[in-house]
Parts: sequence; C-alpha cells; structure tokens
Amino acid sequence: QVQLAESGGGLVQAGGSLRLSCAASGRSFTGYNMAWFRQAPGKEREFVAGIRWGGSATYYVDSVKGRFTISRDNAKNTVYLQMNSLKPEDTAVYYCAADRRIWRVAISTTMNEYGDWGQGTQVSVSS
Repeated sequence: QVQLAESGGGLVQAGGSLRLSCAASGRSFTGYNMAWFRQAPGKEREFVAGIRWGGSATYYVDSVKGRFTISRDNAKNTVYLQMNSLKPEDTAVYYCAADRRIWRVAISTTMNEYGDWGQGTQVSVSS
C-alpha cells in the first residue's frame, strides 16, 4: 500500500495558475500509473489526468486539455498537476490516486482501477 499526500491547492482568480503535488510514501510508486481526479460540490468524482508509470504517456479529460499538465518524478516519488488558465468550473477537491495494477499499459479513467487515494486538496477559482 502507498500513502499519498496532496498539496498546492488554494484560492486563485480566473486565468491564474496552481501547481498541485502528490507525494507518495510507503512502497515506491514506480511501475504504477498515477492520476488526478476531482470532485466538485454536488457532483461525482471525475477523472482529470493520468500518466503512465514511466511518464511516456499522458491522458486528459477534454475540459482540461491544453491547460493542465501532469508529470511525475519517480526519483522523488512525486506526481504533479500544473494547472494554467484556471476557470471557475475547475473549482473542486483534487485527489491523487495510484493504479491497483503494476505495469499497466493503458491509463484508466475509472475510479475502481485506482486502489490508493490521497485526502484531497481544495482548489477554488473565483470569477
């Protein structure tokens, strides 16, 4: 099991930027795809971005393409989400998650495929 801790959330004006970090401890997350999900008030948790275990592939939900960038540093056991051109509709609690399966090729967008989750960090974007 890996423990995940998100940081970097906050309040920002529309058009601004934030960088979220997710630090892993316990077992190494090398070999595991990682993802960011978010949950807005009154809505279901949704996939935002994912990155393959080696960092060679990424996948984004359409609403954040061109604005968000996911990356990882396996030496530091950390995954990042750079968020630019933020919009009020990006307001949510953002969660980091680790895939249940090691060396998976495809980046899953399904919550059930992720077995370890952080506690979340709040991102609020004002108009």
